[in-house]
Amino acid sequence: MAKSRVETVLGAINAEDLGLTLPHEHVVMDCSYFCTLPATDEERERYTAPITMQNLNWLRHNLYKSKVNVSMYNEQEAVIADLKIFKQAGGATVVENTVIGINRDIIKMVNISKSSGVHMVCGTGYFVDETVPGEVKSLSVEKITQNMISEINDGIKDTEVKPGIIGEIGTSWPLTDVEKRNLQAAAESQTQTQTPVMIHPGADPQAPFEVLRLFQEAGGDARRSVMAHLDRTIPRNELLIELADTGVYLEYDFFGSEISYMTPYMSDAQRIEKIRHLIDEGYIDKILISHDIHTCHNLTKFGGVGFSHILHYTVPKMLHKGIAQADITKLLVSNPKSWLTYY
Repeated sequence: MAKSRVETVLGAINAEDLGLTLPHEHVVMDCSYFCTLPATDEERERYTAPITMQNLNWLRHNLYKSKVNVSMYNEQEAVIADLKIFKQAGGATVVENTVIGINRDIIKMVNISKSSGVHMVCGTGYFVDETVPGEVKSLSVEKITQNMISEINDGIKDTEVKPGIIGEIGTSWPLTDVEKRNLQAAAESQTQTQTPVMIHPGADPQAPFEVLRLFQEAGGDARRSVMAHLDRTIPRNELLIELADTGVYLEYDFFGSEISYMTPYMSDAQRIEKIRHLIDEGYIDKILISHDIHTCHNLTKFGGVGFSHILHYTVPKMLHKGIAQADITKLLVSNPKSWLTYY
């Protein structure tokens, strides 16, 4: 059998070289589609104001009310600096989940990977409905599938870079027709290429189940796919175990974000308790963890947690809570490798 491999923005590597991996991050994303446009003079001033110590706490409560904050693609040097800290802490690989429509800048990804020394895996596909380019919205499942497979097999246009994942494929709740077609195309593309898939479900406890139903009906393999953002989606343990029984990877990817004042997100302590429950129930091989950094205020330049928060702060807390080092290694090394690997 040929050696297992993973596609990165700098070319295919042996899966054994992936090392410690964050499976859900962004380094070039433009999430201005989230933005609430200012309605008052005060809001307009804050919308374009630079990030400072004086407005940082306001930003944490209003992260999508600042055009500066959602323009992470403008902070390339700050991203590189944080990735270097991640590498110094023992990190090796980041999966960049920015897809078409939210500023998937492959040239910047290549530069960031080279400059930081961190492996970077990129994706193909489309995010939620409002970010899908107009010319794509009318395409058939077959044509969207063709677009994805072309990138996977031949490389992204004007580059030699091949996506290592499909996604993150964005869905809302309820799903729109465009999102259903993109999801079905992701399933068909996975069937034909064996590429791993990352799925962004809508913020409703039933969303992951409906998404997975549509995905599997279209031929998708749950065992090679990740259901992201469970931190804000499934609070009840019974539903969590039901989802785990499908074989899909369960991802807790908001570590470092303590934002329960916005939506019912978990705290890091609650995330660790959920993960420990899943481990106790026998699902250690299907859990992934990450930060999902996608706004500037999460970079250390602006007082944020950066890409090394899990390594510096979460791992010690996990150990303190009785999670074994061998299980932590599975979360950060073995499980991402199993998901990402081609044979």
